[in-house]
Amino acid sequence: MADYAKMLEAARDAVTIASGVCRQVQSALESVRQITKDDKSPVTVADFAGQAVVAKVLTDRLGEVVLVGEEDSKFLRQEGHAAHLEAVVAAVQEAFADVTAGDVLKLIDVGAGDTHHAGFWTLDPVDGTKGFLRGQQYAIALAYIENGEPVVGAMGCPNLPADFSADLSVPDPRGCVYEAIKGSGAYEIVGNTSATQIRCNDTEEGAPISVCGSVEKAHSNADDTARILEYIQQNYGHPTGEPVKIDSQCKYAVTARGQAHAYLRMPTKPGYIERIWDHAAGALVATEAGCFVTDIRGGALDFSHGRGLEKNKGIVCAPPRVHGHVIGAIEALGIKPA
Repeated sequence: MADYAKMLEAARDAVTIASGVCRQVQSALESVRQITKDDKSPVTVADFAGQAVVAKVLTDRLGEVVLVGEEDSKFLRQEGHAAHLEAVVAAVQEAFADVTAGDVLKLIDVGAGDTHHAGFWTLDPVDGTKGFLRGQQYAIALAYIENGEPVVGAMGCPNLPADFSADLSVPDPRGCVYEAIKGSGAYEIVGNTSATQIRCNDTEEGAPISVCGSVEKAHSNADDTARILEYIQQNYGHPTGEPVKIDSQCKYAVTARGQAHAYLRMPTKPGYIERIWDHAAGALVATEAGCFVTDIRGGALDFSHGRGLEKNKGIVCAPPRVHGHVIGAIEALGIKPA
């Protein structure tokens, strides 16, 4: 039987160290751009460095692992991208001073695992590309999937303030880490403090409902979200509260800790399939905090179909009462997957 506590400890340390490395890269955006002559290179460097760091921590602590990551080393091995490789190695050396370029390439390729295993890790080393490049919110999201569902998860949110009143567009100097084991609750760690259990915030009758959504409009259908909220106000008496706009799987964390009442990701493109690494860690944290996490038809997220959530469309993450209102509104309005 898997030692989930040991796995969580490794996952927590992996995303914490990777968060520090990515923070260093984000703080030097212009320097990285000058080195690589590529405007988007800082997030590329952070992606590769984050994956290398996570792979190193997992393999050092747990031995051989199956890791399904978003990156592989082909890009960095090309002659024209030597500057990118140099920048990635320098970033990883912020955490592990003795690693070489060869070590880093091998570590990145640990993430080339496949999903044809009863249990495997999945990683998004920088979830929230545009938030990262704006100097705002992003996440390092790592989860262990067993028999088609996440059972261990850790998510680093390097710029997310613990204070609900803080401006989410301003990077927090400490950030937060979220972790969960299936059936054991969800926890928040702020800086060097001990873990504190978090719970979602189900709204009382007649209270406003605040929705957490993406800063990037292309990530969710805002018109459908507006229709849903209007229906809920008219039929359940809940006015629309102030929206929470934030990038990445930080949306799951913000909903899980009760700062928002729901996270909606309404489909925008026909045939679009969500990737497992974009939801596994966040969905587990939110579920363990008391939220229901489903697709827009109310079906459970099914992580047993490879790298994509092939059987699901869209995301609804909310406490029980609000989740029921949202699914009811979707059904009543006849909203269908794109």
